[in-house]
Amino acid sequence: MEKVGIDDECLYLEISNYMEDRIFPLHTSIVLFLMSYCDTTSLKVFLVPNKNVADCTLWMKKVPANIPASIISDQELPHVVQSCCLPAVVEKNGNFCRAGLAVVLRYIIHKTCEADCNRKDISELLGFKKTCLKACAEDSLGDCQEQMLKALPLLSRWYRHVQEVSGVKKAAVSCGIRFLNLPATSPSSSMLTPSSSDRKDKNTETTDPHFRGGPRPTMNKLEENGISARFSPHPFPLLSQNWSSFPLSAHPIEGKLSSERALRKQQQLDNIISIVTKLAKPGDTIVDFCSGGGHLGIVLAHTLSSCQVILVENKEESLVRARDRCDDLGLQNIWFLQTNLDYFTGPFQIGVALHACGVATDMVIDHCIMANAAFVICPCCYGFIQNTVKYTFPRSQKFKSVLSYKEHMILCRFADQTAVQLPAERRLIGKNCMGLVDLDRAWSAEEYGYKVYVTSMEPDSCSPKNNLIVGSCSV
Repeated sequence: MEKVGIDDECLYLEISNYMEDRIFPLHTSIVLFLMSYCDTTSLKVFLVPNKNVADCTLWMKKVPANIPASIISDQELPHVVQSCCLPAVVEKNGNFCRAGLAVVLRYIIHKTCEADCNRKDISELLGFKKTCLKACAEDSLGDCQEQMLKALPLLSRWYRHVQEVSGVKKAAVSCGIRFLNLPATSPSSSMLTPSSSDRKDKNTETTDPHFRGGPRPTMNKLEENGISARFSPHPFPLLSQNWSSFPLSAHPIEGKLSSERALRKQQQLDNIISIVTKLAKPGDTIVDFCSGGGHLGIVLAHTLSSCQVILVENKEESLVRARDRCDDLGLQNIWFLQTNLDYFTGPFQIGVALHACGVATDMVIDHCIMANAAFVICPCCYGFIQNTVKYTFPRSQKFKSVLSYKEHMILCRFADQTAVQLPAERRLIGKNCMGLVDLDRAWSAEEYGYKVYVTSMEPDSCSPKNNLIVGSCSV
């Protein structure tokens, strides 16, 4: 293996056995294609064979000539890379990692434009606010075949247009990519008009005789079945940090907050840290999911120096701000991972999240359950909760036996009615709806052998979204 220095910025790509006519996994081929197109030379490239690869020499021959690459085993990967899915880029100091296809592609584009500000052909690959990737209207098709492209005229038209962009064909040849030859198409009328089944589904939504609107009927229905919001006392209500002794870079006010917001943030952190401190053991790994600017993770790393803390956040600006604060503190026990939550795959003992938005709370809970890790989570944005491919609501069997999805969504929508300017009675209903939604989450985790309780942060004024869901594996 080629030696990696601390001043090297490294890109790690997966290689695997042949799949039909593909040499590399699709995500690796896409990254190599973009690097060839951009003529990027600022990253050291390492190919990481999976366990099924016997001979790596073939893959080395297939890497574009303008991209020097080396082979590295998964055991030799930096620790932060071992905790996430490939592709991944690690910065020079080794504690800041960008993982996942979209994140890596954006970073390659940014690095190319930094090196040559005249590369407008590269910068135009970025879309809104230069933070996303431009795409056609029809996307997320994955490994589509020619007949699928023909059936999707917008995607087909975009595919033909891409082939006409200067440099694309040259990069494709260097990567061994063969373009499909698609005929010109026009949008079909069937794609512009809702199908009869779509109209039927919408009519069903509005005429369902079993659907009962408003929070009170839904809450009454739960009470009739013995279900009501349950809040346990906070286990350590008076335990708080000595904030006056904290270095400025570890203080919430350093995160560009007003003094009033910084005080509320301190109170929120006190509530979570007091519980995590009692759960954590020396050598534990604590993951701050949806970390934002790192208010929670930085204080945890500062106060629990015997633990490793990982900040997982998909917004680069927030994570860079957190990294800069940690550099000022000289913290050695913290990593930064810019990626979607699903791409974090490493082991850990405690997961935390402060104001995880909508379904993100459920994603964090599931991630912790898969890792047999404890969790301390403050949910937020209940109104954004909705069924997805992976998550359906209600979550627990007890709630499913009583409520429909639509009734559960009533609870979620009214759970956001807790703002201080609202009437007291309305805020109380909102708090009860919050408690019911989080009770459903708690009972769902208990189905996996967890011991879970829902409590409130103190004082209540520290946040309108002041619930905490605390769970630990009882096995």
